[in-house]
Amino acid sequence: MTERPPPPAAPAAPAASATPGGGAGAAMPGPVWRRLPAGIWALGFVSLLMDVSSEMIHALLPVYLVVGLGASALAVGVIEGIAEATAAITRVVSGALSDRLGRRKDLAALGYGLAALTKPVFPLAPSVGWLVAARFLDRVGKGIRGAPRDALVADIAPPELRGAAFGLRQALDTAGAFLGPLAAIGLMWLFADDFAAVFWVAVVPAFAALGLILFAVREPPRPAGLRRVRNPLAREELRLLGALYWGVVGVAALFTLARFSEAFLVLRAQGAGLPLTLVPLVLVGMNLVYALAAYPVGALSDRVSRGAILGAGLAVLIGADLVLALSAGLGGIGAGVLLWGLHMGLTQGLLAALVADAVPAELRGTAFGMFNLVTGLALLLASVLAGALWERVGPEATFLAGAGFAAATLVAVLPLERRLRRRGAAAAR
Repeated sequence: MTERPPPPAAPAAPAASATPGGGAGAAMPGPVWRRLPAGIWALGFVSLLMDVSSEMIHALLPVYLVVGLGASALAVGVIEGIAEATAAITRVVSGALSDRLGRRKDLAALGYGLAALTKPVFPLAPSVGWLVAARFLDRVGKGIRGAPRDALVADIAPPELRGAAFGLRQALDTAGAFLGPLAAIGLMWLFADDFAAVFWVAVVPAFAALGLILFAVREPPRPAGLRRVRNPLAREELRLLGALYWGVVGVAALFTLARFSEAFLVLRAQGAGLPLTLVPLVLVGMNLVYALAAYPVGALSDRVSRGAILGAGLAVLIGADLVLALSAGLGGIGAGVLLWGLHMGLTQGLLAALVADAVPAELRGTAFGMFNLVTGLALLLASVLAGALWERVGPEATFLAGAGFAAATLVAVLPLERRLRRRGAAAAR
């Protein structure tokens, strides 16, 4: 009798902790990061390299558009909004296609490849029109890879480690998002504020990311008995995504209205007197906090309510917007930027985990695609509204409006949190 294993209580913990907002599962031994599959780490480093490339360009692009090419703040908002909305629309198609084919990696690699091929256009662009075209194609690549990659993370990760897996991928992705601007600062100094030279260097990590996903990421075999989906975008299939999923999408859309493009953080700091060479420090600081918070928050969400953490993130965003609206000096604006990064770490990986929690495995690509379509359209509206308020009223109005939308989202999270708790309790029984 002494050699027999204990009763199978431990295997029940993953199922409980895998439920949205759950936390009933017992912790498993050993550091969480060591138990994450190698494919999660590989996808994280793919995201890191591509973000180093993209953010080296993105950190300088708003200022380059306004200072170098004479574009207006409203034009920056329109360009950023169209770029992100393009990515969101493309994600629907690629996500649904990945469900129909039962393959995710090939589509993700195609998206990373397209993004890498568009990077040389940025240093060669002679006008705003060329930059808009390059940004558009770059975001098409992001759209193609986004939903299949997120679904692939959910496919690879054990259910009890899903929050940690999305948190790790987001943390590594965001590490690239602050390493890229940091590199841009050094290169702008080295090349004497030559934007094109910095953009050329950004080409290298983009192609490194493409090589890594092609040769280091393996897609898991399709589970036996998993339902085949002929038309993932059919009405009856979308209905199978469920009320909880659509509740998450609705909250995320309202939330997105509160978190317009980070280009406006860059413009806020520049307007307060930050020197041109140091402008990328805005995204360095924001993304450093974001990267440091994303993984521990994701791991924590596997043990406690995801909805409660989301509410905390919204409260931090309200604080960030108020600080950015009411501060006149660089110190206050810097604090607002860091709070903005903290709210991102508290919420972005968490929303992805909530989507994966809520839907059947065979519809994950479609679910992430629809999620990103809705939030991408909301981002288009948010960025245009932010640009219009900036030009007609002032920067303070842009951030005060963001605080108002964040407060409305916090109210909408309360019924979602109750639904998450009921589902978690039901799964634990």
